[in-house]
Amino acid sequence: MRKLFILSAAFVAVFSACSREEANAPGRGKEITVEAAIGTTSKVTTTGDAATFDTGDKIALYAWTGSAASVPAEKVVNGVENTLGADGKWTPASPMLWADMVTPHYFIGIYPSRTVSSFTADSYTLNPSAYEASDLLVAVNTTGLKASENPVSLTFDHMVAKLFVNLTFRNQWSSEPTVSAVSVAAKSAATVDYLAQALTATGTAASVALTKDANAAWSGLQVPQAGVRTITITIEGKNYVFTHTEDIPLAKGKSTTVNLIVGRDKIELADPVNISNWIPGSTIDNGEAQTED
Repeated sequence: MRKLFILSAAFVAVFSACSREEANAPGRGKEITVEAAIGTTSKVTTTGDAATFDTGDKIALYAWTGSAASVPAEKVVNGVENTLGADGKWTPASPMLWADMVTPHYFIGIYPSRTVSSFTADSYTLNPSAYEASDLLVAVNTTGLKASENPVSLTFDHMVAKLFVNLTFRNQWSSEPTVSAVSVAAKSAATVDYLAQALTATGTAASVALTKDANAAWSGLQVPQAGVRTITITIEGKNYVFTHTEDIPLAKGKSTTVNLIVGRDKIELADPVNISNWIPGSTIDNGEAQTED
């Protein structure tokens, strides 16, 4: 089942177990096990608002020592994939070990699990047809935790924005017309700075398709960016174009709702719709759009 998206996800990673063996202290536990507790907002499915990760979800965990300001090539935990089981526990693909009991450790968690080569300029591409892979969440804990300071708390935040477009129709149609497509002119590529928890849009703007939630309700993830003003609605082979006089806000971790009334001469916006499990973003009203021909 296709999943929707959250604005922010609170994820507590409990690293219970001990460190590498200390000198002259053989037999200490080595493995770090991971247990996940989900906070008040998290991923939701199309069947409801239950705030929970799904069985089979995977996260990647990175841990290092040294400086909190940069991720070294040699890490304590290098992107170990953890999978959520039916019992609610996360199982690592390979053992994860503390370097020792006294050295400060720093952590990054990434959902969905991905291998990272650059922690300050990783490549990201939005795929409108693969929302699960596009819904990038990042957690950073650089407080400098030691093995004795279990659990390790990781708060996951959305790196992307979300756009909702809701439609109503004027009486030029005797009944509600069939909407075949809705798209927005925006950039879909970016670079990710995991330590700063930020996406920076790159490339040029092009048509980014939204997903049909209902004939009059469309939505999609977007790369956070400025300069987005145009939405195109296709009805019965004709394009209706809405161009806002200002940028349509697309901010990290926020949803923007554009409510349009589509008609022969213009498009206006209706009342905003409140979206659960996302921090409210901007709502744009009183927009107009004309057909292309």
